[in-house]
Amino acid sequence: MKKVIVVTSSPRKDGNSEILAEKFAEGARVAGNDVKFIAVRDLDLKFCTGCMYCHSHDKCALPDGMNGLYETVQNADVIAFATPVYYYAVCGQLKTFLDRLNPLYPRKNKFRQVYLLATAAENDVAAMDGCVKDIQGWIDCFEGVELKGVVRGVGVTEKGEINGTAFPAEAFDMGKSVF
Repeated sequence: MKKVIVVTSSPRKDGNSEILAEKFAEGARVAGNDVKFIAVRDLDLKFCTGCMYCHSHDKCALPDGMNGLYETVQNADVIAFATPVYYYAVCGQLKTFLDRLNPLYPRKNKFRQVYLLATAAENDVAAMDGCVKDIQGWIDCFEGVELKGVVRGVGVTEKGEINGTAFPAEAFDMGKSVF
């Protein structure tokens, strides 16, 4: 059994990328994993100020929902990030979340596998390349961590439209492969 963290950064509850996150989580649970689901919109995130307080303390100087998550993320085996793709990159909510994970940088983290679940109105899968690069850039800051899989949910605009595609099943199967 692995500890799996699924982070949805969709500003829309039950939006397309969040549906993929839920399906990934469902698959990971079916595979017998312990899954924690985090919705970034519920954290009241503040922007990183670059003060580096977190490098000499075990938390961030900013008082929001992140301080309660660092130990959980540090001790996860697997992290899955779900994002809508805006302007060919991760959404601002996910970028802020990634920036706020800076306190993990000097720690001994357990996570080694990262997954990306992304959705876009664009029909071309290349529209996800910038998003993949964003996540890979974060991964590259941590030794021994790899991007294990990506669901590129293209061609979906309206809330819930992803349900009429094969992408939720792909996310479920990817989650189920985590063991």
